Amino acid sequence: MKKNITRIAAAVLLFVAGLLIGNHFSPLSPVLLAAACITSGADVIFKAFRNILRGKIFDENFLMSVAAVCAFIIGEYPEAAAVMIFYQVGETFQHYAVGKSRKSISALMEICPEYANLKVGDELQKVPPESVNVGDIVVIRPGEKIPLDAVVIDGASSVDCSPLTGEPIPKDVSVGCEVLSGCINLSGVLTVKTTGEYGKSAVSKILELVEDSMSKKSRSENFITKFAQIYTPAVTVCAVLLALIPPLLFNAPWSVWVYRALSFLVVSCPCALVISAPLGFFGGIGAASKSGILIKGGRYIENLASAQKVVFDKTGTLTTGSFKVCEIHTAGISEEELLFFAAHAESASPHPISKAILEAYGKEIDTSIVKDIQDIAGYGVLAAVKANAITVGSIKLMKLHGISVPKQTLLGAVAYVAIDNTYAGTIVVSDRLKPESEKAITDLKRIGIKHVAILTGDNRLSAEKTTETLGVDGIFSELLPEDKVCKLEEIMSSSRSSTIFVGDGINDAPALARADVGIAMGALGSDAAIESADVVIVKDSPADVAAAIRISRRTMRIVKQNVVFSLSVKLLALTLSSLGIFTMWFAVFADVGVSVLAILNSFRTLNFKNK
Repeated sequence: MKKNITRIAAAVLLFVAGLLIGNHFSPLSPVLLAAACITSGADVIFKAFRNILRGKIFDENFLMSVAAVCAFIIGEYPEAAAVMIFYQVGETFQHYAVGKSRKSISALMEICPEYANLKVGDELQKVPPESVNVGDIVVIRPGEKIPLDAVVIDGASSVDCSPLTGEPIPKDVSVGCEVLSGCINLSGVLTVKTTGEYGKSAVSKILELVEDSMSKKSRSENFITKFAQIYTPAVTVCAVLLALIPPLLFNAPWSVWVYRALSFLVVSCPCALVISAPLGFFGGIGAASKSGILIKGGRYIENLASAQKVVFDKTGTLTTGSFKVCEIHTAGISEEELLFFAAHAESASPHPISKAILEAYGKEIDTSIVKDIQDIAGYGVLAAVKANAITVGSIKLMKLHGISVPKQTLLGAVAYVAIDNTYAGTIVVSDRLKPESEKAITDLKRIGIKHVAILTGDNRLSAEKTTETLGVDGIFSELLPEDKVCKLEEIMSSSRSSTIFVGDGINDAPALARADVGIAMGALGSDAAIESADVVIVKDSPADVAAAIRISRRTMRIVKQNVVFSLSVKLLALTLSSLGIFTMWFAVFADVGVSVLAILNSFRTLNFKNK
């Protein structure tokens, strides 16, 4: 990119110098203008020759090369240099817009386990996960990643499944429970028996899905390339016929008709199209960036503008991803007392539920009154608070201690509290919708999006409860990354219009890559999600999805205006040039004038206001 900008800058300096000294040092002026043309367009001419040798004659490189060479032949040196400079400026804008569209998926490698503690006899051997076979015994200590899909045969723990499901509440596992590779063991030591090879594990599937999804992304041909496939051979043939037919059939002067043919070729150069379309997209990208929306290329603006379906991930995208105490049910004591005992008992635990309880308590913990804390992995905690035996945890912990708990229908993560082995209450912790989520769905419906759905790894009841006020068209729950991609493909296949997927986590990376447009939350989203996405929302506001679509639609309207206007004036100029009504300078003036007007119209894309 820097090399290209430097080359264009050098060409512009040579161009300006050639124009300024043309009146006083006329022999030197063509040399400087030729140098400007070669500096900016050497690679274009090279590509044209290379493509001719390969049988691809009529492309934009050929058109630009012929126009520049013909301009020099008839002595229009400034036009020859300007053709190449304008073309390279347009290409630079386009390359800049898409240059950082995607990097490698190396960020995903962070969820890949580096080793496995393989149990051989009474010893543990640290080995690569690839060398572990189905049925081998592996030990997973607290803080370690689960290397392969397996089933627990000894121990109990809490497992962080967020790398796969996106849900931050850990899953309690014990003997007989299945665990997936890429998840993190948080507390107790687990002994597991592997159920699959590393190459078929959940984490490997994520990597494969991202690579496969990226390969499925269709790259639409550049507009100018498609246009040139018809336009270039047409104007070239017309120019040849214009130069030959009148002199051969009607004995007209060769010099007049060759001049007209060359003028026809020069004016045929679509400078306005070459620069206005990329500038329109670039302006749209600039307007979006002012609103905190980073669009990685012009082709994603096209897809955003034509989108009729938007699919959201839930946790961290529509919800805050942080958990709060939402319900407290007591039995014989006040809510303040229940929170007091629960918070002191949970004060040493790093569990998200513990943190939510401590936040709800909101006071300083008196460690002097807390003794004998026991963190029972996968169950909860035991502690002595003010000489009272406090039990806080799951229903399994209550049953383990013979504590009777009333039947309750609760949505969210539930912590039961007992004092001296007597049930004292229940604390319910759950995720919450972002303040902008309801507005996001409303805005999408208002701008004509026909289908809005949610894909989540959360359980069905919790997902429906959390999103019941949003008014979406469908909620699909309990999905792993590969399930999200399958469900997304089902949604995409039901319509020819573009489909947008919005997510924030590593587990969303495959779906982000597979969608026609992947939108990632930038401030809190994972690096893998941001790399896989085509659009990044810096402010993490789902309401900006509708803004991105509006900007894209406005940009496409302006680009289409430029195309229609440029082609109309170009056809008129070609007609008048072939009839001899337009001299070369009139043709140049018309060409430059159309380019300037198209550029000014493109700048309107920068004036978008996100209301």
